[in-house]
Amino acid sequence: SKLSKNIHPSLFETLNINKDRPVFIYISTIEPRKNHLLLLNIWRNLVTLYGDKTPYLVLVGRRGWENENILDMLDRCPAMQKRVFEFSHLGDDQMQLWLKQSRALLMPSFAEGYGLPIAEAISLGVPVICSDIAAHREVGGIVPEYIDPIDGVGWQNAIIEYSRSNSERVEIQKKAMLKWQLPSWDAHITAVLQLADKL
Repeated sequence: SKLSKNIHPSLFETLNINKDRPVFIYISTIEPRKNHLLLLNIWRNLVTLYGDKTPYLVLVGRRGWENENILDMLDRCPAMQKRVFEFSHLGDDQMQLWLKQSRALLMPSFAEGYGLPIAEAISLGVPVICSDIAAHREVGGIVPEYIDPIDGVGWQNAIIEYSRSNSERVEIQKKAMLKWQLPSWDAHITAVLQLADKL
């Protein structure tokens, strides 16, 4: 909202970068099932390939359990110090503003109960790249770009493509958003019951 822009610092102000620089955002607790390690390895590769032209990654969420490998990379990998940023305490208004200012939402998780950030991103007109799991498809429908959560090459190629200002894949998503509707509670229960019947 306009009010949020006036009250909260923008994503670009906070990172001290120009508005034309691509910034990707991941909103999730930092824990193994959320697959942060995939993104951190990709960003390490991107820094090697592109140096100062590497896009930015913003991780929004608190640190969870059993994530020593992830935290080691966040805290000790020099290649990512100026390209990957972590924020653990953001209010809803601030988070929504930053999501709207990002190039795309990334959601590479192995498992989700419900992909709420995907619904928020699409509602704001923000492209989504997410793992190909049932919870994400239920929320995102035909809009997001779905990639296997272990397909590192596929994720890296998508991030490079979405970093371009004239990306055709971004335009495809924007058009698909015009047909998207937030799943209703009834539709959610129906999907759960159908899944239960298969078990």
